[in-house]
Order: sequence, then C-alpha cells, then structure tokens
Amino acid sequence: MANVNLGLVRNEPVELEIDGTKRLWDIDDPQLPDWIETGSFSSGGFPYEKKLKREDFEPELEKLQIELVKAQFWMQAKGKRVLALFEGRDAAGKGGTIFATHSYMNPRSARIVALTKPTETEAGQWYYQRYIHHFPTAGEFVMFDRSWYNRAGVEPVMGFCTPEQYETFFRQTPRFEELIVDDGIFFFKFWLDIGRKMQLKRFHDRRHDPLKIWKLSPMDIAALGKWDDYSKKRDRMLKETHTKDAPWTLVRANDKRRARLNVIRHILNTLDYYGKDKDAIGKIDDKILGFGPDFLK
Repeated sequence: MANVNLGLVRNEPVELEIDGTKRLWDIDDPQLPDWIETGSFSSGGFPYEKKLKREDFEPELEKLQIELVKAQFWMQAKGKRVLALFEGRDAAGKGGTIFATHSYMNPRSARIVALTKPTETEAGQWYYQRYIHHFPTAGEFVMFDRSWYNRAGVEPVMGFCTPEQYETFFRQTPRFEELIVDDGIFFFKFWLDIGRKMQLKRFHDRRHDPLKIWKLSPMDIAALGKWDDYSKKRDRMLKETHTKDAPWTLVRANDKRRARLNVIRHILNTLDYYGKDKDAIGKIDDKILGFGPDFLK
C-alpha cells in the first residue's frame, strides 16, 4: 500500500544494538533495511523457514471457528465462563489473534476488553479492580487485549509504577488468579512471543500503512531501545506467575497464522463442549505452543 502523509510528527532515527552490532534505524524511511527484511522471520529462534500458506491456513481456521461456535452454545446452556488474556510485546499479534477467535462468535456473549490508561478514580482503587469489572458472567467468553500484567512489563520499564507497586504485584497476582480459577472460570493466559527483527518489521509496516498507522503509538517508539529491559521483565513475570492454577501458555508468533491456529486449538482442547470434533481441531504444534518459561529457552 502506498505511503500517505498523515501529518505525523517525524521520528528521530534511533540507534539500536542488534546481534552485537549498533545500527541507526529511521522508521520514517519507507524502505525497510535489508538487515531487518532478511532476518525478521527467523528472529528469536523461530522454528520454521516460511510462513504457513494461506490455502492451508484458511480452511483450518474455518474448522476451528465452527468449533468455537459449538463451544459458545455449550457455555450458554451450562452457564460456563471463559476468561482469556493476551499478552506479548508490541506488534506480537495479540489483536489479530483475538479477532480470529472472536469473529464468528455471538457478540452478545463474547466480548473483547482493551482498557486505556486508568482514570484518576481507577488509579486510586485496588489495582485489579477495574479489570474485575469486566469479568465474564454465566455464558460469557471474555478476551483481554492486555491485562493486569501491564504492571509486570510496560509499567516498570517506562516508569509508570513504583518499585513497591511492582513487588506487590508479584505477591498478590498468584493469589488473585487462584481465586479466579477456584470460582469455576476457565482461565487462559497467552504470551505471544516474537523476535526483535520481526517486531521492527511490523512497526515499519504499521508506520507506512495508512490503515494500520493508528496501531503505532509514541510509546512504541519510546520503547525501541528497551528490548533487553522488557525481556528481563518478561522472564521474571513468567517465572513468578506461572502456577498450577494459572499456567502461562507461550506462543511463538513470528508466523501469525500458526500462532492463531494453535491458540484456538488450545482453548478448544480445554473445553468439554457438546459435539466436539477432535479431528477438526487437529493437533497442537509443539514447536509453536508450549507452557511455562522454559519453552522459550
């Protein structure tokens, strides 16, 4: 798609250290550098050389979406509740994965929650309070596009919380999530992981696509040089909040198509709904989806 002048403030070139080499990168340059283009798909140790072909992806996705409709009927009949949160670096594909899951579900009982920064009132409440307000009632399937795990990543990296608040989060979160599961909610935590060069490529794609430019925020630009800090925060988050009650499901997401299929398969495998077609669901790709912090090592 042709680049369009949207009246954006020009971004200054950023010096990045990639694979031990310092490089100056200008995201406003419409030409994507070769060092990003050639290494993006394999970055972060991605296990495949090419993305899944569209002609293989779309029929599989349709079968899974049919199963999701079946699962939703079961949830409504039995009063079951599903809560799924999606976390990951900026441009990891959270929104697209949520959209693929939600597309053909009844919107009256399948909701997406994407909260903005806290209001003054919310900032004065218990940290989890504004999230609890959006939890599912009987028969509902609720997906969080980012969640209370902001306090484990972006907030400490960008200085939006105090060290004390950060430490309190790790004391309280496992107990909080144990209560969610103990109340009978099916609770999923997905971390979508991408390589650094893939993130840069997706940022560049957003910057030069007038239909996607809204996805690129000043916060994304400010975080460009903080990859290592985000990695350390991610590693601690996974280590301290991966529990028996609320395990982390890790998804290698350089290939959006493989990521989406395996996320939906995992959800469907967990729910014991009427008319479940295991052949339609297919098998989890254990190169793409795994559990706990060791999966990314």
